[in-house]
Amino acid sequence: MNRVYCVGRNYAAHAIEMGHDPDKEPPFFFQKNPDNLLLEGQDFPYPSKSNDVHHEIELAVALKSGGTNIPVEEASDCIFGYAVSLDMTRRDLQGQMKKLGRPWEIGKAFEHSAPCTAIVPAGEIGHPSEGQIWLKINGEMRQEGNLNQLIWKIPEMISYLSDLFELRAGDVILTGTPSGVGPVQRGDDLHGHVEGVGDLHVKVI
Repeated sequence: MNRVYCVGRNYAAHAIEMGHDPDKEPPFFFQKNPDNLLLEGQDFPYPSKSNDVHHEIELAVALKSGGTNIPVEEASDCIFGYAVSLDMTRRDLQGQMKKLGRPWEIGKAFEHSAPCTAIVPAGEIGHPSEGQIWLKINGEMRQEGNLNQLIWKIPEMISYLSDLFELRAGDVILTGTPSGVGPVQRGDDLHGHVEGVGDLHVKVI
């Protein structure tokens, strides 16, 4: 594992629910730490210093190669595979940082903040560009969207990132979340799904 990049507000409905106009904003990224990934089958411990932890269901992309200034038409060649992930967020702490114009790390890059399934190779499933993505909490649908609603498509994200950073094998990109983000509570059972990729089951403890 090298770096974990996360693209913000990459579904129009989520951008709107967060108070932004998706038609006027270029993509932006923040990072989590590689050891923030919580492997499949482990519980998510509710973090300290927060009373408002939110779920964000995402498709994760794992790279097998990288480089700089990667053309969009060559970007998919860098992909090893895909996984179902969650970008868990201490929303109250993130909100405080936004108001102060400061970085988001304390809201995003805390321990266990990126539950993730095993990676499914692209050689087995291809490169999904459409399909349902959703999250249920205790059996109740909370987030629902389609991969075809991504504002910035996966090859575009890879190309854009490669203009800013040197991408490498082992990098993971979380591609954004559909609308419906909200809080989790201790004891909740989270079930995330990406059509054609798989299912993620996480318990909040």
